Amino acid sequence: MIVHGRDESKAQAVADSIESEGGTARVVTGDLATDAGAAQVARKVREVGPVDILVNNAGVYETSSWDTETTDHWIRATESNVLSAVRMIQALLPDMKRRGWGRIIQMGSGTGHQPLAGYPQYGATKAAMLNMTVSLSRHLRGTGVTSNILTAGLIRVDSLENMFRATRDDFGWGETWEEIEQGALRDFVPNDVGRIGTPEDVACIVAMLASPLSRYVSGANWQVDGGSTMGI
Repeated sequence: MIVHGRDESKAQAVADSIESEGGTARVVTGDLATDAGAAQVARKVREVGPVDILVNNAGVYETSSWDTETTDHWIRATESNVLSAVRMIQALLPDMKRRGWGRIIQMGSGTGHQPLAGYPQYGATKAAMLNMTVSLSRHLRGTGVTSNILTAGLIRVDSLENMFRATRDDFGWGETWEEIEQGALRDFVPNDVGRIGTPEDVACIVAMLASPLSRYVSGANWQVDGGSTMGI
């Protein structure tokens, strides 16, 4: 497995975790928000060997609103959240098509189809990813390569937990994570499962989509949000 990141120490921590579980991992760093950076990453990846599975998870999430954001916010979001994926797809897809097998998995967000009042540039880029995923699936018809997207709801990662802990007093959520979690679900994004998701919840679906078990699945949006998205 190739682990990419702009912060080598964080990427190495992920690689170390994979190897501690018996896997093999190598770190490649570079900025996918630029053509030159993405080309460098793709070149380093090819040196390791052919890529069968591409998971596009690079992106930025800047605090902003319609009153405060600038066109620079939109440009950064588009470069990092959309064009980073386009660059890696264009670099690695030809080899997948030649071998007749591959998996392209985009990491989306529920804001792509349920927009919020805030963070408009983030939601717009995730909506673009939804459209791009289906377009790519159509393009890949009959090649043995599939294209799918996973749209996650609230997931307990460090940034989310830190944000909720910093605002808990404003909402009277209590001190423990369990109290904060239930307060956030009540006041922000209710879901049918009754808890905030974990990285493992997302990883299970990614693993399935990356495997031969998903051979008849393409152009699909997998909602991993505990049932927070309202729709049929």
